[in-house]
Amino acid sequence: MSFLSTEPLDPASLFERVLASSRGAVTSFLGVVRDHHAGRRVTELDYSAYGPMAEAECASIVAEAEAAWPVSVALAHRIGRLAIGDLAVAVVVAGDHRDEAFAACRSVIEAVKRRVPIWKRERYEDGTEAWVDPTAASGAAPVAEGRLTS
Repeated sequence: MSFLSTEPLDPASLFERVLASSRGAVTSFLGVVRDHHAGRRVTELDYSAYGPMAEAECASIVAEAEAAWPVSVALAHRIGRLAIGDLAVAVVVAGDHRDEAFAACRSVIEAVKRRVPIWKRERYEDGTEAWVDPTAASGAAPVAEGRLTS
């Protein structure tokens, strides 16, 4: 199973992967491309990844969640150029009860953001762009050339 996709994500297929008659709670997190960041108007973004490592890390995160809670987890992350409103990441978790489903879902998305080698480059209304850096005070680091190149 692949976790990365260059095609639009389909949350319904993720729900189908985790549903079972024994599962009474299904939670999800859907990350959507928004039109602003750090006070700037975003026009689009690009996600890039080191594929083999990202796939392996996603598999580890899912396995860890399924070992920590009695849940089933489905995860998908989009890579490539995305428009405002596009679905960028989806996590769906099914468990017998809501507490474990919510806890596992939150754990998975937080681990994806911390551990998976996926990088986001935002393009802004003024033609500049920046790599998103959650550790920077502004939340972004300017791209060296500062202008669209692709």
